[in-house]
Parts: sequence; C-alpha cells; structure tokens
Amino acid sequence: MFGLGMPELIVILVIILIIFGAGKLPEIGSGIGRGIKNFKKATHEEPEKLSSSEEKKNKSGEES
Repeated sequence: MFGLGMPELIVILVIILIIFGAGKLPEIGSGIGRGIKNFKKATHEEPEKLSSSEEKKNKSGEES
C-alpha cells in the first residue's frame, strides 16, 4: 500500500510506545477506532438524512 513492511511498522510502533507510553496506547487506539467508525457512518449516511439536517441548519441560520 504505502511500501511499509513489517520492519517499518515495528519501528513506528516502538517510536509510538516511547512517545506516549504503554498506558496511553489503549486510549489512542479506541479514539482512532471511534474516529474511523464515525467517518464510515457519515460517508454511508443516506442523502435524505443529510439534506434534512442541512435544512434545519438553514432554518436556524435564517431565524438569527
């Protein structure tokens, strides 16, 4: 994909461990996982849902 093999990934993981410490890795992993999940959800959302939320934003913007 990006030309990253197993040795490069291991070096990156070691650097991350040194910078953040072992205690922070689960938090970082769960945060990245939530971000990816939310991104996938937003990209697969139906256009109708998006247009209705845009209409609500426009109505609230016009009233102000």
